[in-house]
Amino acid sequence: MSISLKQIRYFVAAAESGRISRAAVELNVSQSAVTTAIQQLEALLGAPLLERTPQGVRVTIEGGRFLPQAKQILSSVAEAIRSPHMSGDQIAGRVRVGVTYTVSGYFLPPHLIRFYANYPGITLELFEAPRPVLEQAIVDGALDVAVMLVSNLENRGDIASEILKRSPRRLWLAPGHPLTRADRVALADVEPYPYLMLTVDEAKVTSMRYWVNAALEPRVIYRTASVEAVRSMVAAGMGVTILSDMVYRPWSLDGQRIETRVIDEGVPSMDVGLAWKRDAKADAACGAFSDFMRYAAAGLAEGPH
Repeated sequence: MSISLKQIRYFVAAAESGRISRAAVELNVSQSAVTTAIQQLEALLGAPLLERTPQGVRVTIEGGRFLPQAKQILSSVAEAIRSPHMSGDQIAGRVRVGVTYTVSGYFLPPHLIRFYANYPGITLELFEAPRPVLEQAIVDGALDVAVMLVSNLENRGDIASEILKRSPRRLWLAPGHPLTRADRVALADVEPYPYLMLTVDEAKVTSMRYWVNAALEPRVIYRTASVEAVRSMVAAGMGVTILSDMVYRPWSLDGQRIETRVIDEGVPSMDVGLAWKRDAKADAACGAFSDFMRYAAAGLAEGPH
């Protein structure tokens, strides 16, 4: 038996979501189908890729080595499929694209550069705003599509969405902090220490949701909308925080090191994706932009929700 793209795709979905059940929902298949595909892949590779825990699944050392290669395989296949069918020079038009702050600063720029190079006839009108504003603009028809944190969407009745990238959230801390002694920590381990709370893009709302679910409360000493402020304060040892890999950098602006640790349970990923008015018909330019973003995000987007 040879390795199939389905097995790789199911493994990536489970690894990034941390739960077989969640991966199954996103892939629109049964949990048993995901489990079987991953078990077959593990047998073919001769190594365990995921470790089952009471909270879900987590990537093993072998799985961590294979995950980047699996993503690259899917990305290469998506690119091969795209190339013969998408002729950017033949498509022209205007696309009104909404973006949230985090997406604008940490996700979109490199993709925009490639898009403009591939589709010189398409003009993108970018509009940055908070999620509630973007949702209303989508419903009102003022935007064709948005690239945003779809994990926070509220109006799922009128708005369809599709995940492009899952960014795990991890604990950020300074070298030498007591919690660096373990590779993985629980929220209960973090609770006693001074905490720096990011507020931009509803980060505070999302954070408090998983803290409350765990019946815990962080010892917040500072709240700010600046990622760089949080980064510098963590590196200086003033406190810890939990933020996504998408905004992580190993150094602060003044050159101090920042380390990360895996949170064992209860902390969801930050999901970036496309959002558009449900049942709206996209024109060629909007369709080209949406398709490009799917392929640019490593070919891992799952279908509309």
